[in-house]
Amino acid sequence: MGMEFGRGRRIRVLIIDDSALVRALLTRILDADPQLQVVGAAADAFVARDKIKALRPDVLTLDVQMPRMDGLQFLRNLMRLRPMPVVMCSSLTDRGADVTLAALELGAVDFIAKPRVDVAHQLEQYAAELIEKIKTAAGARVRPLAAARAAAVDAPLPALPLPAGGAHDRVVAIGASTGGTEALKELLTALPADFPGIIVVQHMPETFTGAFAKRLDSMCRIHVAEARDGDRILPGHALLAPGGHQMAVVRRGAEYHVRVYRGERVNRHIPSVDVLFGSCAQQLGRNAFGVLLTGMGNDGAQGMLRMKQADSYTIAQDEATSVVFGMPKEAIRLGGVDEILPLPRIAGALVEHLGQRSREGE
Repeated sequence: MGMEFGRGRRIRVLIIDDSALVRALLTRILDADPQLQVVGAAADAFVARDKIKALRPDVLTLDVQMPRMDGLQFLRNLMRLRPMPVVMCSSLTDRGADVTLAALELGAVDFIAKPRVDVAHQLEQYAAELIEKIKTAAGARVRPLAAARAAAVDAPLPALPLPAGGAHDRVVAIGASTGGTEALKELLTALPADFPGIIVVQHMPETFTGAFAKRLDSMCRIHVAEARDGDRILPGHALLAPGGHQMAVVRRGAEYHVRVYRGERVNRHIPSVDVLFGSCAQQLGRNAFGVLLTGMGNDGAQGMLRMKQADSYTIAQDEATSVVFGMPKEAIRLGGVDEILPLPRIAGALVEHLGQRSREGE
């Protein structure tokens, strides 16, 4: 469950990192915010374990690579014994991406890049992002790493049969942010191999989306790939917007393609869900379905409203199953949502409504 912080109650943070320089920098950034308080720091997992017991922090920042016990093993133990919000500090490398995705599977709420102490002009932007992620993590829903959950990840899900005709002229657009990597995994692994084409924006840095697409592809019946400019949207395929790029839908005759381009940030994000959803409203209308999953902020809310106004069918993940209810909540507030559903019911609802719209079009 998420935590509530009343007036005057500061969010207590414990920093776990083997670099004294990083510990000092993160402490300076977080202590500068009046709502945050760094209650301690630890250079390794064993010191961290004792400090968690003594200091009772609300949120941890956790280094991936540490001496004596790595961050993943520490996180695994923590989420079994004392689940709490964790923000991973990751290197923006292929190795860093793989380890971070594993950490998110284990229950970490979010991640942020390791601070670049040699790039002073970027430090202000980094500080704002770190502070926002710590505050969001403090209110996030943390799920214990139970044996049942681990078994559910490996258990084969029953195929959801599509109605006759398959609704292959439809496109499903999905947007997600904080908590989205696991939500997307749960949703996409439930879909049948002949499901209509899917396009996805998950807020992630450039070096992470390729690794995430490969990870999903290894788990799903559908094929998942990082999108390239001009890729055709095809049944049985999901295209993930690459980090550092915007992605939009374009229509070429009877075919749908994606336009992937270096653009400006929208709602502070690149890729942005609003960019994708807005293009779906303009290009696809009734042929599109929009799904907005867990995430902080409001990206996707305006775009989902535009989709609904263009007669697309729209679904938002409910509060109880969202790690962070920011994006779905804002779309609901604007009136852009046809249906609010718990995550496990979204795949079945999509199949049902795809079939219904296909029958209406016959």
